[in-house]
Amino acid sequence: MKVYVSAPGKVTLFGEHAVVYGQPAIVASIDKRVHVYAEARSDGVITIEARDLRAPGVIVTYREGEVTVETDYGLVLPAIAYLNKAVEIVSKYLGSKHGVKLVVKSEMPVGAGLGTSAAVAVATVTAYAYSGGYELTREEIAKLGWEVEKAVQGVASPMDTSIATYGGFLKIRFSGDNVERSYLKIDNNLPILLSYVEREFRTRDMVLMVRERVSKYPHLYGRIVELIGNVVHEAEKALIEFDLSRLGELMNLNHGLLDALGVSTRRLNEVVYAARSSGALGAKLTGAGGGGCAIALSPPEKLDTVETVLRFLSDFTMRTSLGGEGIKIHIEKS
Repeated sequence: MKVYVSAPGKVTLFGEHAVVYGQPAIVASIDKRVHVYAEARSDGVITIEARDLRAPGVIVTYREGEVTVETDYGLVLPAIAYLNKAVEIVSKYLGSKHGVKLVVKSEMPVGAGLGTSAAVAVATVTAYAYSGGYELTREEIAKLGWEVEKAVQGVASPMDTSIATYGGFLKIRFSGDNVERSYLKIDNNLPILLSYVEREFRTRDMVLMVRERVSKYPHLYGRIVELIGNVVHEAEKALIEFDLSRLGELMNLNHGLLDALGVSTRRLNEVVYAARSSGALGAKLTGAGGGGCAIALSPPEKLDTVETVLRFLSDFTMRTSLGGEGIKIHIEKS
């Protein structure tokens, strides 16, 4: 049996960091995907090929003759780690292990905050299970993908694996293992630009820094977290009504609150303010911060201008469409 699976990357539109403290967040799939090909083997052997995995802003460590490549979450990079762990976790869940040839390809760079690792985890979980003749529900796929991310990274929210599984626009809130997801029906495409700058800090560093500040000054930083949650509720209404002007204002407000938490950087702020001054309705960092990607919401007639300006600040600037399909599965039976 041959199985082809793909899963999308994502952008966090509103609510990053606050989602860790029980506040809601809004996340959307993008039009860049990870592709995993799986072909069952009768000899029990597992082979893995990882292709097209570009990694901007990686950290390379040399220690006692050993080379470690680290990314966003600070653990061993290649998607091989996610593929291996996906096979292990799915085998344990199904109570069965089979041989397989796995090939992973990515249209997204690793470490840019676009959910590449989550897409790899979700697509591999699905491809491996189906290549062995097992079917999984989307709920199972999202849950197992989250388990893979937690096992490899040591820390992960269910947000990225949820959007990689379900696609579209999701409002998500979680506490412990309890995950609440709700679809947002958005019929029009948001004119969004992505622009990447080098990471200065890893996601876990940003999460720990915010946690320390919230613990030290709960009446101040805790209030910022609550305000971000309030922004998410307002943004949900603006998205449903497709009020681009209000969405832009809320993006700007969300970025200001994230900057107050201390997770933006000088270069991210440069991208954000350059986007706004060149005509964007709103711009903000997306994801954990400390570098990574910023997103800009532009009126369609000003997209070219905003994109040109952002390309002066980042070689990795692109347009993207939001809200596409989640996991896609194609099976060829011999």
